[in-house]
Amino acid sequence: MSIAHSQLRTFLRLYRSLEAHFRRDPGLSARIEAVLRRERGIGSRDRRLYRELLYTAVRHLPWVEGADDMRLAGIVAALAAETPSSSAFKAAFAQPALVTVLDRALLLPGWFHDECPRAFEPPLADVLETRPPLWLRVRPGAQARVLGEFERMGWPCRVSDVLDGALRVDAQVDVTRTESYSAGWVEVQDLGSQMILAALGLGSGGRWLDACAGAGGKTLQLGDLLGNEGTIDASDVRPDALAELARRARRAGFDVEGPGLEPPDLEGEEGRSAGARISLGAMGSGYDGVLVDAPCSGSGTWRRAPHLKWTSTPAWVQRCARRQSALLREFAERVRPGGRLVYATCSLCRSENEGVAEAFLAARTEFKAVAPARTFGFEAGPGWMTIDPARHDSDGYFVAQFVRSPA
Repeated sequence: MSIAHSQLRTFLRLYRSLEAHFRRDPGLSARIEAVLRRERGIGSRDRRLYRELLYTAVRHLPWVEGADDMRLAGIVAALAAETPSSSAFKAAFAQPALVTVLDRALLLPGWFHDECPRAFEPPLADVLETRPPLWLRVRPGAQARVLGEFERMGWPCRVSDVLDGALRVDAQVDVTRTESYSAGWVEVQDLGSQMILAALGLGSGGRWLDACAGAGGKTLQLGDLLGNEGTIDASDVRPDALAELARRARRAGFDVEGPGLEPPDLEGEEGRSAGARISLGAMGSGYDGVLVDAPCSGSGTWRRAPHLKWTSTPAWVQRCARRQSALLREFAERVRPGGRLVYATCSLCRSENEGVAEAFLAARTEFKAVAPARTFGFEAGPGWMTIDPARHDSDGYFVAQFVRSPA
């Protein structure tokens, strides 16, 4: 049996074992990883292949549901990314003619048209059918070292032409096994995510609250932007997320405080930038700035997590919007007079974005919308901006900025 036919047999077995979950399981990504880990006799390159084939199938689910084995393989092979791990499978089974006659409008749920009509037209429609690239955020002063290491490893990469410190890696690689990662010189963070804080035009210093910090990607970026004169209180309802934030912050050399934590010893760490001091789990009032990176439907991440297209519903989006509005009302109270409140989502749904921002301004007249300092070529509203995946090849995001009246 040829290598390609062996791959086909394994792919079909994996696909058939998972297909009942494609429209039901919001945690499908974890399920796929668990299935791949249980597979005996396949190495990391094979796992990359089957991960690519499975995600390609989920991304184009309406085109492959109910297909027999060879039609399924023909469509998936035609659409899968061309990589060293997928080349044999694509050469053996791709049937591009099957794809040309299929309805592209089916690749997004119909209800999404009311939330984001532009997603059904090029160029956004084209981009949403593809996997996003790997973007990294390079710490200040570390770019030469990072690029040098990646060049030695033969990794193709390029520096963003719109945002300093953003680096795109055009290869299937494990960044966590590099010196740059272990030394805290880089963080895995999508370009669009980096643009949220970069759009605000922040200066150094200030006291901030990251109210929904999660594992801390934006917390650490904010720490670099504020510098050594800034302080950040990072809060999240999930203790495991804050524990991961603590690990990442320590690796990056930040001074981190929290229950059971000791600040890292930064002596002798040549070239490290500690940035702002971070306190985990703390929450006060009178902040210069509050970031509410709110839990959302995740529609802006459908390129990365395509199963969410099929497990999300209009009712879920509305529940998210109500929760987001409640979070804005709660954390607005913690902004000092003259301070700023920043609202962000990884959603492309109007109900979660402009709808929440407009409702907040109508209810809280002491806050005014303030236009972003940088737009990166996006069309900006009176105080907010949608980060469109099609412009700079990123995930999709929304950011709004409100300033509280000085008195």
